[in-house]
Amino acid sequence: MKTQDREIFLNKAIKLIELHQTGKLGGEIMPEDKNPGYSLGSKENYLYFTLPMALNYQRNAYKLWESAYETASDSLVADVFDPQKVIAMTEEKLREKLVKHKVALQMNKQTAIWQRLCQTFTKDFNGDVRELFKRTNYSVTEIKTYMLAHKKDFPYLSGNKIMNYWLYVMTQYTDLKLVDRENISVAPDTNVIQASLKLAIITEEEYNSSQVQQIVAECWQEIFSESQYEAIDIHTPLWLWTRSKFAYFEEL
Repeated sequence: MKTQDREIFLNKAIKLIELHQTGKLGGEIMPEDKNPGYSLGSKENYLYFTLPMALNYQRNAYKLWESAYETASDSLVADVFDPQKVIAMTEEKLREKLVKHKVALQMNKQTAIWQRLCQTFTKDFNGDVRELFKRTNYSVTEIKTYMLAHKKDFPYLSGNKIMNYWLYVMTQYTDLKLVDRENISVAPDTNVIQASLKLAIITEEEYNSSQVQQIVAECWQEIFSESQYEAIDIHTPLWLWTRSKFAYFEEL
């Protein structure tokens, strides 16, 4: 990317961030705002924002977190958020509980994902997500390296898109402080990819490429290099901007 182009894209990105900060893109209520209000640093809070995240694909994020909230608030099924209790359940019982409030839509596949994550957290981290961050020295680079090396133990959560967004959410909704937050790349979901095309960050050919997620993430990482912002800071503005049907486009 040419230096001149990078500066143009950076200026547009900063304007989008400012539009978001002033509330012009909406976003007063984000999907993850639907939560039980656990103490930020609690084990329960870390688990709440981790387990449903692995099911956050090809679905409405607002409905997912509404389902997660209803599940956590229902004493008959809330134990699905306790990994040690989950691994003591039969798969049939877990499926029944996850389906009750529609946390799991793909009954077998998503039940298996949830169960595998709970097995991982119980076996390797004493049922506590915070132990994963502690063991990886609160480093994005180390977290990514570890999870990718144990990819089968973290189904979907270790995927490029979900992992980066999960790390971002954890810094927003828990007390997690990461030593190298700048290494959280943009989570290239459908909205972010469409916004990137609208801004001409990527071409039509790249948009239709099977590698588009990686291309988008790398482009934004380059744009924000040596700036006062980090790449992940553009995620929510891009997400909201797409949902607003690209409001204020002429002002960028």
